[in-house]
Amino acid sequence: MKRLLLVVVGLMSFLIIGCGESEPQKVTFMAGFKPQANLPFVAAYVAQEKGYFSDEGLEVEILHSAGGGENMTLLLAGKVDFTTADANSVLKYRASQQAPVKAIALFGQRGQQAFISLTESGIKGPEDWSGKRFGYKISIPPDYLAIAESVGLDRDSVEEIQVGFDPRILLQDKVDILAVFKSNEPNIIRSMGHEVEVFEAADYGVPTLGLTYIATEETIDLKSQVTKDFIKATMRATEFIENNQDATLDIVMKYAENENRDHMRFMLETELSDSMSAATMAGGIGAMNSSRWNELRDVLLKFGAIEKSVNIEDAVDDSLRSSLFKDGKLK
Repeated sequence: MKRLLLVVVGLMSFLIIGCGESEPQKVTFMAGFKPQANLPFVAAYVAQEKGYFSDEGLEVEILHSAGGGENMTLLLAGKVDFTTADANSVLKYRASQQAPVKAIALFGQRGQQAFISLTESGIKGPEDWSGKRFGYKISIPPDYLAIAESVGLDRDSVEEIQVGFDPRILLQDKVDILAVFKSNEPNIIRSMGHEVEVFEAADYGVPTLGLTYIATEETIDLKSQVTKDFIKATMRATEFIENNQDATLDIVMKYAENENRDHMRFMLETELSDSMSAATMAGGIGAMNSSRWNELRDVLLKFGAIEKSVNIEDAVDDSLRSSLFKDGKLK
C-alpha cells in the first residue's frame, strides 16, 4: 500500500510539473536591412543572445531583409510577426497602401535623415545652400523641403539631383549637399579622410521620428501576449545596450560578421543618442507620443510625402509597451 501511495504521489507530481511547462511561442522577426547596428536590430540580437526572449517564453527566428521591402511583404502575408520601419514609412503605408500595420515601439525619437556637406566646402548651414547642388537618393525628402521653407531658401537656386545610395558621390564633386542616413553615411565619408557638416531637420524646428517596430493589426489583436512579450524582451535588451556598449558590440559582430566594429560603434552610439527624448524620460524606452506623430503626419502631408491624412490611432499602438513601464522604468 505504501509503495502504491508513493507511485501515485510521484505520478501526480510529474503531471503537475508537466502541466506547468508549455512549449515556447515561435516568433519570426525580420530586420529591415542587412545585419548591422541599427538599434532595433541590436535589441533583437541582444534579447536573443542574453536569453531575454527565452525568459518570456519565446523562440525567435531573426531574419534580415535585403532592403527591397520584402520584410513588409512577408509581414502582410503573415510569414513574419514583427519587423522594422521608419516612422515616415508607417504613415505612408497607412495612407497610400491601406496596409493594416501599426508601430508598437519607437526607437528613433529623432529621424534617421540628415544632410551633409564637406567641411572644406565652406557650407555652414542651409542658408548657404543657394547656388549649390543637392543630391538625394530616390525622391526629394520632405525634411529637405521643410528646412528650405524654414530658412527661406529659394529652391530654384538649388540644383536638385537624384544620385542613388552611394555617399562617395560627395567626394566626386558632383554634389555639394547630400541626403544621408545619419547613423551610417557621415562616418563613411569621415573614414575616407574628409570631415563633414551635418544638418538635421529637427534642429530647424521640423518634427521628425525614426525607426520603429511594427506588426499587423491581426498580430496585435490575436497575439497580444506574444507581442507584449516580444516588446518586453527587446526593451530589456535596450536597457542592457545603454549600459554595456562593448559587450553589445561583441554580440553585434556575431551577426554583422563582415562589418567594421568601429563603424558599428558609430551607428550604435548615434542611434542610442536618438532613442532618448522627453517622451522616453516620462514613458520609458520606445515611448510614442501621439502629438509628435500628429506633427510628423502634418509635415508629410504638407510636403506631399503622403497622399492623404492618417488617423494616428490607426498607425500607432503604444498600449502594450506602455503597460510594461512605470515612471519611465521597465517593471
